[in-house]
Amino acid sequence: MIGIFDSGLGGLTVAGHIRRLAPTADILYFGDRARAPYGPRSAEEVLAFSSEITRRLLDAGARVIVVACNTASAAALHPLREQFPDTQFVGMEPAVKPAASHTTSGVVGVVATAGTLNGALYESVVARFGSGVTIIGAACPDWVDLVETGDMRTERSAEAVARCLEPLLEQGADRIVLGCTHFPLLGDDIARVVEGRAGIVDPGPAVARQTIRVASRLGIDRGDGHLAIQLTGDSRGLDAVIELVGLANPEVAVISGSA
Repeated sequence: MIGIFDSGLGGLTVAGHIRRLAPTADILYFGDRARAPYGPRSAEEVLAFSSEITRRLLDAGARVIVVACNTASAAALHPLREQFPDTQFVGMEPAVKPAASHTTSGVVGVVATAGTLNGALYESVVARFGSGVTIIGAACPDWVDLVETGDMRTERSAEAVARCLEPLLEQGADRIVLGCTHFPLLGDDIARVVEGRAGIVDPGPAVARQTIRVASRLGIDRGDGHLAIQLTGDSRGLDAVIELVGLANPEVAVISGSA
């Protein structure tokens, strides 16, 4: 089984890519909505939450854990690998490398949460792959809230997206990296703002491919195709997200409290 977790619904974008690559893989998704968003929380809190959720997924039978949350990857990915040495983890990192390789203006914009932009993982990615280009980060915390409340493809979401992206475009960014798994769900609004001005770089497909490579080595890329979604808090907005990412017939459970 492939276990996937995020602070809320955003990681379902990664689950959608995984499902398309491996339609018979068994997937358990955990969304920690009761404690979302993770972005403003301390790294210590995010690590504690991530450890709790990892134990839950492992107890349910997961053998690969996808940390489908950029904030959690930044705060917890390396400690989780040390804490659970027998478990395979796949994490998120801002796709600065492909963006830097394809920019023609020499300016790359990264939209993410403050937790991601302030993390050591982001700093490392920029240091490794941002040589020779200008990387501009922009924290867009209200984008996560828009997705979690189902406020997508609306006047409010369009205004929020434009407010965050316009300064990057005005500074010459011709590649926009989506540094949060929630953000592809605002893809229509993003595309309207950047049309003809910049390309969008989403790391989700690459993360899904890496997940399937790991799952294939373990022999768990083929199963019954069972998809279970567990959420803390509530399931508000879930149906809209499931439809957007193309996940069919999930078994949904809302869990009281936290993980």
